Amino acid sequence: MQRHDLLHEFPEHQEKIHQLKIENNHFRELFDEYDRTEHQVHRINMGNEIATDEYTHEVKAKLLHLKDEIYSYLNK
Repeated sequence: MQRHDLLHEFPEHQEKIHQLKIENNHFRELFDEYDRTEHQVHRINMGNEIATDEYTHEVKAKLLHLKDEIYSYLNK
């Protein structure tokens, strides 16, 4: 199963992502939280972590929310 890290999700924004990670603490926190959450979703999808359907839905919803918030930073 394919990973969905931010540099692959937003390849056109790689430089801006790097810049924001250095200059903006809140963005860096969002980036790190997205990375941890994406890793957790990947483990669930691969069967390496057992989770209920409800929990899986919550984690995926959190991932989408983080992605939307990060996207808003990238389009400022």
